Amino acid sequence: KARFGAVMCCCGPCAMYRRSALLLLLDQYETQLFRGKPSDFGEDRHLTILMLKAGLRTEYVPDAIAATIVPDRLGPYLRQQLRWARSTFRDTLLALRLLPSLDRYLTLDVVGQNLGPLLLALSVLAGLAQFVLTATVPWSAVVMIASMTIIRCSVAAFRARQLRFLGFSLHTFINVFLLLPLKAYALCTLSNSDWLSR
Repeated sequence: KARFGAVMCCCGPCAMYRRSALLLLLDQYETQLFRGKPSDFGEDRHLTILMLKAGLRTEYVPDAIAATIVPDRLGPYLRQQLRWARSTFRDTLLALRLLPSLDRYLTLDVVGQNLGPLLLALSVLAGLAQFVLTATVPWSAVVMIASMTIIRCSVAAFRARQLRFLGFSLHTFINVFLLLPLKAYALCTLSNSDWLSR
């Protein structure tokens, strides 16, 4: 995405902005609303999209060094992921109108990032239904999930030119059993703006 000058989320602790760009968007940024109510999480993704809507570029700098605090226990990790899922769903709606003006690949990528979990969830539900109703192993669902995992990890490894990205296939278990249910809950509670960690 950096080659298009349109990184879709400049991560909060790792981002720098020109003062003139921030001043241009400060009013919109400080009055972030969702369904008429104030919303202040996902502010990094929201600010990035405001920058892109204003016609500014967002760039990735591979040499940059930044430090942040990350969750080291399951509870805080899941609360973080819940906030991120809600903000991703919210700002994807805002970004969809913007994407065609940036690049077709970006539109495809963002839509794919949101359709991917949906397809994964449908595969899991179909597999569970088959197992419960017929007591047979849902091989079609297993093959679908494995294929999606291999394709995504292979694309990441190819684009980054690093084989270690293939190891992300192990993340599938966390995704299926923890993050998918959490994303479904996030989608059903989009209006909830609790920060969850304070």
